[in-house]
Amino acid sequence: MQIDAIHKALANPMRRQILGWLKEPHVHFAHQEHNLDVGVCAGLIDAQTGLAQSTVSAHLAALQRAGLITSRKVGQWIYYKRNEEAIKAFLDHMNEGL
Repeated sequence: MQIDAIHKALANPMRRQILGWLKEPHVHFAHQEHNLDVGVCAGLIDAQTGLAQSTVSAHLAALQRAGLITSRKVGQWIYYKRNEEAIKAFLDHMNEGL
């Protein structure tokens, strides 16, 4: 687990917001055509943020480098979902360490 990378990723409010949306994809991305079990399409995350695609890509890359989300390519689309195992391990670490 990369504690410093996780802290850096979580320091940005938009990244925390994205993680929040991905926690409940059926609420925030219910209009997605593909099954949400695969993850949420990057394009829908872009649209939800209202930011430039390149900015959202940088946010998603930071979350992925920290291990907080995973990606899966299906055809030409990339789908993202939370890495619940890593998030739980980080929270457990924080609860034990502080």
